[in-house]
This record gives sequence, structure tokens and C-alpha cells, in this order.
Amino acid sequence: MDPGPGDWIDWADDRGQPQRSRWRSLAGHPPPQRVVLADDRMAADLALRHVRAGTGLLWRGDYQNARQLLQALGRRLPLPAVTANASLLARFQAQRQAQALRAQRLGLLLLPFDADHGLPLRRAPDVRAAGLQAHGPADAHYVASLRELQGAIGAFEWRRKGVEVPALAARIHPHHGVFSPIRGEYVELVAQAALPDAALAGGAFEIGCGSGVLAAVLARRGLRVIATDIDPRALACSADNLARLGLAGAVSLVQADLFPPGLAGLVVCNPPWVPAPAASAFEAAVYDPESRMLRGFLAGLAGHLLPGGQGWLILSDLAEHLGLRPRQTLLGWIADAGLMALGRHDVRPRHGKAADAADPLFEARSRELTSLWRLAPLIDSA
Repeated sequence: MDPGPGDWIDWADDRGQPQRSRWRSLAGHPPPQRVVLADDRMAADLALRHVRAGTGLLWRGDYQNARQLLQALGRRLPLPAVTANASLLARFQAQRQAQALRAQRLGLLLLPFDADHGLPLRRAPDVRAAGLQAHGPADAHYVASLRELQGAIGAFEWRRKGVEVPALAARIHPHHGVFSPIRGEYVELVAQAALPDAALAGGAFEIGCGSGVLAAVLARRGLRVIATDIDPRALACSADNLARLGLAGAVSLVQADLFPPGLAGLVVCNPPWVPAPAASAFEAAVYDPESRMLRGFLAGLAGHLLPGGQGWLILSDLAEHLGLRPRQTLLGWIADAGLMALGRHDVRPRHGKAADAADPLFEARSRELTSLWRLAPLIDSA
């Protein structure tokens, strides 16, 4: 992600002389307004006071010591306990606010990078490949967060190893900043639901293709697919995965906000599930304020279906259990769009939090269902 024209970070060197560098944040965070130099001599308690005041710490010491300092800050910035008798909505909001503040403070430990994404620090690993994959080419040295670097290294490994998708009997390789299909239950719903006859003749659209996993499932089921996404990173990720799977010829990729031109016998969408603000660019696949994508999909679906066609909406009901979006609201949007529900296929999530009784949101997570809603225009039943 290229920095914007105003993305600069300023500080004073050891002699008090002003210095400036480009600022890069993969999460879209602005640079800190105040920055001080830090090295191996800085105690964790002093570092804690700085980050609590919003001051960035530009590290000039040993890289491994920077990692240890970040761990020490993490121990000193625990998430506060959530009040047990608070409502689920209040717990969710308190947890989100605390997580965002903690992430903001931990993100203030900063590192200098060369133009090739290398780290000019003692005992620093070679992170150039991970940096290039996450940021793309850079034309000058820059400053970025150590925590974001760790995320980029982790994403680099995820992309290299891939995520096993049983429904494909293959691995999907998520790119940095693209949602990883680690919750396989929703993929299985798309792999198992009965296809409408109109899809076999008229093909399918996938709206918001991300990693390309659902487009690949539909193509494996014999459908011609047009998959869209608004994010170029997602389209590049889909193209990579479809090529790996030998499905590039079966899926056309189009950059679009929701629908491509034309009609299809099946339109599939797995929008963000939680109608709440995203704290960073990384969260846009999960959090969608005011359910913009969900509402846009429902509103436009009937106008993009062939006669006899269906829309498949893949959606968790976690938002309902948290008090963020009542079921009646969803049903109202479906009706207002001139749609009816032909049926619904449900599956329970299998991720660790669904069974973690210590999670403040366990009461909601333990009841969560992920559903594939089969939708059709009301006119088809007339």
C-alpha cells in the first residue's frame, strides 16, 4: 500500500536535529504526532508511559530486544475484565474499544526500513520478501510498526503454506490483507447445497470473492463463474489461487462494487457478518458499518437473476445474538428487496472461541449459526 502525500513521520535525532521519513501503515493508521528515539537502554515502564501518552518509539537498538520490549508492553497492557452482568452488546462494545486502544498503543513501537524493506538493525532477520509481499515496491526508506511487521511475516507464512480447504481437497493461499478461509463451515455449505437448474445453464456470480475459495468451489461444481471484488489485492489473490487449482479458465474476475453486468442463474455472497465499524483496514472482511454490503447485495439481487435463479447469502447470526442486528431487520430487508427465502441450511461453527467459556462473548458464540439462505424474487412464485 503506497503512502499518501501527507504520510510523513518526524522526529529529532540524538543531536536534536529534525529528521523525516515516509510513514507506512498496512492497517491504515496515521503516524504518531510525537516520536522519540528508543534503544536497548529503554526500560519497559518508561516505554509504557510513552505509548500511553500516544508517543511513538522509533527503535535504534537490537531487533530481538525490540521484540522483547513489545512482549513486555503487551503484558503491561492487558485487556480489562468485562463486567459479567453487562449485556452482550455492552460486552462486545467494551471489548472492541479495549482491543482497539491496546492495538493502537502496541503499534507505537516503530522500526526504520530501507527502500528494499530491509531492517538496518542488529540481529534483524531478512524480512524483505515479506515486506515486498505486503507493501509492494517502495521508492524510499520508511518507518512502520513492529507489530504490523510481525503481521506481515505471519501473512507471508500463511501464503506460503496455504490453508487446507476440505471442500476443495486442496489449499488456498491467502495474500496479505485478504480474508483467510479458516472457518471452513461456510465453504462446506456452498459445496453441498443443491444447485438451481438456472445456474447450470446461466452460470454464477460470486460477489466479494476475496481469496477466491467460493468461486473455486462453484467452478469445481461445473459452473461458469464471474467473481467480483472492489479490492485489487483480493482479485490478485483470487487469480493466484484459481491458477494454482487449474480453474483460471472457469472463472472470470471483475473489479466491481458488488455486481458485474448481466444476469446469472446463481449469485453467491458472503458479506461481512458484523455491522460495526472496522478498527483497521484488515477488519473490513468481518466488520461492515450499517451492513452496507449485505443491504446492497439484497437490494440488487433480483435485478441480476435469470428466471428460476437463486441468490445464496452466507451469513452468521452472531450479530443477532450480540444485539447488533435483529432477525426481523434482516427479514425486512429481504422482503423490501422483493425477495423470498426458499430455505436455509445451517451449520455450527467449529472455531476455538465457540467452545471457550472464558470468552466474554461465549454466550453469543455458543449459540451462533452460519447459514446459507436460498433467496429468489417474489415474482418467480407468482
